[in-house]
Amino acid sequence: MAGAGISTPSGIPDFRSPGSGLYSNLEQYNIPYPEAIFELGYFFVNPKPFFTLAKELYPGNYRPNSAHYFLRLLHDKGLLLRLYTQNIDGLERVAGIPPARLVEAHGTFATATCTVCQRNFPGEDFRGDVMGDRIPRCPVCTGVVKPDIVFFGEQLPPRFLLHLTDFPMADLLFVIGTSLEVEPFASLADAVRSSVPRVLINRELVGPFAWQQRHNDVAELGDVVGGVERLVELLGWKEEMQTLIQKEKEKLDAKDK
Repeated sequence: MAGAGISTPSGIPDFRSPGSGLYSNLEQYNIPYPEAIFELGYFFVNPKPFFTLAKELYPGNYRPNSAHYFLRLLHDKGLLLRLYTQNIDGLERVAGIPPARLVEAHGTFATATCTVCQRNFPGEDFRGDVMGDRIPRCPVCTGVVKPDIVFFGEQLPPRFLLHLTDFPMADLLFVIGTSLEVEPFASLADAVRSSVPRVLINRELVGPFAWQQRHNDVAELGDVVGGVERLVELLGWKEEMQTLIQKEKEKLDAKDK
């Protein structure tokens, strides 16, 4: 399970941290209150603030960090059953984790849907519009096209239901960089069997790690990337990790040229 704490080291502003959080930076958009940017009612009246934000978060602006590449390494080693992420920045995909291994609980920019005729499109089709400060329109019915980001009151993606089979099967649960405050995502931390160790890598104790600890819980508190790198060292994967990061960096550099 991963949250905003794995993306802030990549430079992505956190949604909830005062001062640096996106919410406090949204005042410039002149919206009635910060949460409105993720409310359908407001979006239909004025989609501009959301797309200004989308331009900032659209895939390609930021790069994965060690935390993402640790999760990629778990996948490469055949150890990753699934990665449940709250993040909408798509950095897990950029790090090379296949979509089949991902549950993007709060949605993704990788796909988009027309708000009128409900046609689906690859998110990439509308990159030009978003980057050019234009509202994306459906080529068929001209309705506003919205990236498949979960707004307040919307259903979580159907893939989220995979948790019903994934969590009871897991041998180990990592909880990395999340406040475990947003439901139903937060409750997943309790969905593994009681015999399964849970490892929290986070700035502070959160959720059940704070108020309902199990005897086999482990917490590595402090800087998230630092915590991940310490774990990688203990596992003896440091060289593999460095090689992977270097290889992926070269790939992204070549793509950016």
